[in-house]
Amino acid sequence: MTTLVQLMLHCLWLLASLLVFPSSSSAQSVKTSLGTIHGVIDRSNPSVRQFLGIPYAKAPIGNLRWDRPHPVDEFGDIQAKKLPPSCPQYLGVSRGNFYSQEVLEFNLQGLNKTGSISEDCLTLSVWTPLWARRGDNLPVLIYIYGGGFSTGGQDVPYQIPTQWVQRTKSHIVVSFNYRVNMFGFPRSAGVESQNLGLLDQRMAIEWVRDNIHHFGGDKTRMSLWGQSAGAMSVAYYTYAYPENPIVSSLILDSASEFTNLGSGDSDTDHSNFTFVAENLGCQRDSPAEELACMRQVPFQDIEDFIQEYTEQGTTPSLAFKPVPDGRLVFSNYTERSLLGAQGQIPAIVGTAAQDGYPFGYTGNGVDTTVAEQVTLSLFLCPAYKTSSNRLAAGLDTWRYEYRGNFSNVSPVPYIGAYHSSELPMIFGTHGLFRGPSTKLEKATSAAMQDAYLTFTATRGSRKAMLKHGWHVYEKSRKNPLRVFGERVADKDGNINEQELECKRLYS
Repeated sequence: MTTLVQLMLHCLWLLASLLVFPSSSSAQSVKTSLGTIHGVIDRSNPSVRQFLGIPYAKAPIGNLRWDRPHPVDEFGDIQAKKLPPSCPQYLGVSRGNFYSQEVLEFNLQGLNKTGSISEDCLTLSVWTPLWARRGDNLPVLIYIYGGGFSTGGQDVPYQIPTQWVQRTKSHIVVSFNYRVNMFGFPRSAGVESQNLGLLDQRMAIEWVRDNIHHFGGDKTRMSLWGQSAGAMSVAYYTYAYPENPIVSSLILDSASEFTNLGSGDSDTDHSNFTFVAENLGCQRDSPAEELACMRQVPFQDIEDFIQEYTEQGTTPSLAFKPVPDGRLVFSNYTERSLLGAQGQIPAIVGTAAQDGYPFGYTGNGVDTTVAEQVTLSLFLCPAYKTSSNRLAAGLDTWRYEYRGNFSNVSPVPYIGAYHSSELPMIFGTHGLFRGPSTKLEKATSAAMQDAYLTFTATRGSRKAMLKHGWHVYEKSRKNPLRVFGERVADKDGNINEQELECKRLYS
């Protein structure tokens, strides 16, 4: 009798499950105005739906190469079950490159394999809780990858958010490709916009605004989050679209609008593009003819030439970076900030304690003089300048410094909390390589994840952030920033001594 009752109860439970939860196949499909998107569920993270490689713009091929992005057409049904190819680029592997020697997990996977690179690359991916549906209105983080505007993509092991969404089951993460290097920032006299990669970013964000509700997201609670060149992109973005930023908050990890990567501003005669064109048989009488010829050259030939030239260490270098154009990138950010010419939304501005150390890496040690100078000039001082300007403009800002030095993420102990090392904490990927994570490491990861999620979900509420122990940035505070990963998961801290150097730098 007992067995029969147990069997009946089990059957009722199964029936209730079927009534409450949709079938696995329907859970993996989302209908949008563009078509039906079929995603995938990873067995190792069964509470996460992944929709990978959704086109947000037309493929920039043929006459659309070096053109502004164009909205994607309806696509009917699409299989979005694997991470998409990255935009044309190459990965430098010269001796002394910290990321190619010590932490390959920050690099794109299979970069040199067939199909891993394509001009048909303007795609995005969405990670959402398994049962999230339209109307759930979950907060959304939109991530822009770094890579010096020369490399980057979605298929980077340390930057895949499945683990994070699996842990919280209460938010959505979106990542997207944008054109980089010569394809995104061409410096061509025949091209209308020299900052095509930044236009790609805007179109991706517009796509998320228009479609994220189909995945259970809330378009009114979206953080635009970037790291390194991605953080520069976030900073540029808020000045480019001050009246309509779409997003409700910003997160800048290890860079800002004041980070100078050597953008090639002096290339006013567009000589870099012409130099490449001439070496590929496209010497022409006019910029329009030069551009038309270059649109016929296979993209791999272009990247192969740039790689060969760059790896030889030939000078002058070929710089294809964002350039001031008075519309997407400006040269007077302090003045514009004081005039209120930026999005009036809250921001998190963070750095890593040894941000510059990979750039002083020699293969068997670190040139600390170079490393410390890079930390100050490219990362810490730009963060200080951005935060100071935002404070003067009356915009809420939260500062942090990451100081974790965990052996499975920092396999070379003297490199410390290096540039990008906070990302495995936030994405939750810290324990996937080189052994398990420590208790402190797990706690640090949870603290950073929860702070980012609270910031996004509450649109930067001071009260909500204070519950995480995080005070809004004020210079009058003795400890004006949050420290992550130093002996405890998070605590108050300061970098007053270093910022004195920054004050002298900007005075």
